[in-house]
Amino acid sequence: MCARRKDSPVVTDDFLPRAATTAAARPAPSWAKKPPPKSKARATGKITARRYAAPRDPHQHARKIADNVLDAWYQNFGGGSSIDVPLGTVGGLSLLRNLPGLADWVLNLQPEELPKLLKEIYLGHWVKRPDLINRAIRLHDWAWNPDPGKQQLRAVHAVTRAAINTGLLELTGHDDPRQCSEADVLSPLLTGLRHKSDKKWRGEYHTPACVTDLMANILVDKDFAQPGKSFCEPAIGSGTIFRSVAQRLRDLGLNTHDFGWYGNDIDSLSAGCAAVNAIIWDLGPRCLIGCADSLAPDDHYAKTRTEAADAFEERDKYMGAASSIVAFRRAFDLVDQLTSQASAA
Repeated sequence: MCARRKDSPVVTDDFLPRAATTAAARPAPSWAKKPPPKSKARATGKITARRYAAPRDPHQHARKIADNVLDAWYQNFGGGSSIDVPLGTVGGLSLLRNLPGLADWVLNLQPEELPKLLKEIYLGHWVKRPDLINRAIRLHDWAWNPDPGKQQLRAVHAVTRAAINTGLLELTGHDDPRQCSEADVLSPLLTGLRHKSDKKWRGEYHTPACVTDLMANILVDKDFAQPGKSFCEPAIGSGTIFRSVAQRLRDLGLNTHDFGWYGNDIDSLSAGCAAVNAIIWDLGPRCLIGCADSLAPDDHYAKTRTEAADAFEERDKYMGAASSIVAFRRAFDLVDQLTSQASAA
């Protein structure tokens, strides 16, 4: 994770740390060079979300979302941009609750309005879990660009529509964390965006959900899963094995908040996906996600704990400054009212 800013507390929307690195982009396929299809909707008409008939298998549903997002990204000339953009878009939308009319409202936003929406989503969750949102910096750093290109905005717009119309909110937008944890949307999307040579060089191969579900069902039982126990994954990827363990705990009538979770990955994009998933799957307040080399002699767990503590300290500093500003404004408003009343008398 990049270094924290040392600026004095200012109440703006750019106080999250910024990422300094860029992700390797998968080259756009040849068919992506053709112009994107024109929208059939009228410029003044309202767009309504498609009522997507989701597959019965949630993992198949997640793969379908990823496939449609990939098609939308490359068909709209997103191939030359960083892969963190579609990942961050889908990750942010996955943090929304599926409220009545929300999908339609999002679909009717203009391309230039989407970065603001995503910033507000990530900032809203930063208030509760600044450590996880800071860990996911690679997924939302691009949204803070004050002058985004039209090509990128068009691609983000297409990705948003593809995800919503394929039933993303129906998969991740439930109030019940068990339903939100039925599948991992970010894993197939990340692996689809990675170029084959990039995955080979990184040694990045995510364990299929069917395997992690089997492992969790075999290894986790009531004798083993005692509240207070911690689970550790030194090569967490997007966190699929944590999802399987969390669902197994729920099957046993246990609360994920009663357990500790520590996941680490050397790749910052994977760690960012795991951090967002930890919020979606409601792993609880004792979940830490690190980004370090698990094979290095350094104590990456201690490093992650320190970074998390710093994130909460920074959050408290900014929230304290914001509360002070609100209090001063209320006081000035009260003085103005009293002055106006005295003048009228």
